[in-house]
Formats: sequence, structure tokens, C-alpha cells
Amino acid sequence: MTIHCQPTVSPEGCPALVLNADFRPLSYYPLSLWSWQDAIKAVFLDRVNIVSHYDRTVRSPSFEMRLPSVVSLKTYIKPSRHPAFTRFNVFLRDRFSCQYCGTREELTFDHVVPRSKGGMTTWENVVAACSVCNLRKGDRLTNEAHMWPVHNPYQPTVADLHQNGRAFPPNYLHESWMDYLYWDSELEP
Repeated sequence: MTIHCQPTVSPEGCPALVLNADFRPLSYYPLSLWSWQDAIKAVFLDRVNIVSHYDRTVRSPSFEMRLPSVVSLKTYIKPSRHPAFTRFNVFLRDRFSCQYCGTREELTFDHVVPRSKGGMTTWENVVAACSVCNLRKGDRLTNEAHMWPVHNPYQPTVADLHQNGRAFPPNYLHESWMDYLYWDSELEP
């Protein structure tokens, strides 16, 4: 077991990376993190193993425990083959850029075939769009608006999102997590 020191920080600044029973993160994007409270609760319920600790301790009158920085589930959870259809995952699939002009500002999403014209809210009909392009396209078909997405919308695989997500790492990565992230990245000779 490894112990990682960190400057004095409130417990809220100590999330735990959650690994599946095979020691792969439950999800990469967004990264599977639990609050310190949820991590400790899972330890007491005997649902996880502590893999690594912070140097931060929490105490009660009768108990003291170092906060877990990495935990692994005791029971394997089979990953989903297809990612959930969420706004975040649409943005990740489209690499956080407007599919009409390429900007990364004020993103929303656009129905390529508008709902009023029978378009569905599905992977195959929704793209990331900036608010300017979304307003400009309005309630028109792509050929009516003379606006076509750079990439046709599609249902991504988990691997597609992992690949795209590598270009957008989380804002906070604790050093104790590094051995468990990017485990399938190519190693340098």
C-alpha cells in the first residue's frame, strides 16, 4: 500500500478514485470519483478495498482513519457497451467543438433534423453546436440553412469516448491515481 503526502487540505479536497474489481476506473469521462464521505461509507459497508491513502486523517471521538485516495470495488461491475446519451457525452464525442463552425464557446446541442420536422433526440441526430450556429440554423434542415455538421452524428462506443477524452484530462489528478489511469496508453521505449 502506498501513502501519498499532500499539504493540509480539507477533506472535501480529497476525492477517491473508484476502480472496478479489475483495477480499471469505473469510468474515465467523467472520471469515477467519490467524495471522502462516500468512500469511507463504502469501506465500512465492506464494498471496497483501500488501494491508496491520502496523508489526511479524519477523526471522531472514538475513531481515526486516513482518507482513501484510491479504492477498488470488491464486486466486478460489467462496463456498459454503449455510453449513456448525455449532453456531456455528446460534447465529448464531438470533441467539445461546434460541429458547424468549430468554436468551443457557448456550446449547446442541435437536432440536425429539427424535432418539428420529425427529428429524434438520438445519437444519430444530435450534434454539439455553439449558440450562434444553433440560432442561425434555427428550425431548418441542413440543406435549407446551408449548414452541415463537420462530422455526421453517430452513436459512439465507450472506446471512442475514451480516445476523445484523452485530449481533455480532468482538472484534478492526484499522483496516487496515475498508476490506474491511462493503463492502456502506449508506453514509451
